[in-house]
Amino acid sequence: MNAEISTPTDELTQRLSATPRGARLARRLTGAQLAEWGHPHDTDVNDTVQHVVAELAANAVTHGRVPGRDFELRLLRLPGNTLRIEVSDPRGDRRLRYVDDEYGEHGRGLILVTLLADTWGVTERAVGKTVWAEIGLG
Repeated sequence: MNAEISTPTDELTQRLSATPRGARLARRLTGAQLAEWGHPHDTDVNDTVQHVVAELAANAVTHGRVPGRDFELRLLRLPGNTLRIEVSDPRGDRRLRYVDDEYGEHGRGLILVTLLADTWGVTERAVGKTVWAEIGLG
């Protein structure tokens, strides 16, 4: 019997440690995967998607962390040349919020996501939440 293992070519899913190192790895994996999909490093699309992933992963690590639990990165190519980015963390009790203090040093990540993504939102899960964004690969 010849068994084949099939790997979806339009999707990347990876669990990462909920640490700054895990967030950096999420961004690096994203850049490499986009290059594999025909959007080389140092292109606008690759840079934009990496920025969005960096913000969502940083939020997952900073605000969505539960000790001993990972976060998950999922990249999915959708019809219409659109990329869906999903970052899931185990913390469902903290709501997302925009910056309150215009002079503060933190809290601007979701503003960047709003500016860079075509659309984004939050999906509640049985455990935690998924913050997602969609970007046209144009």
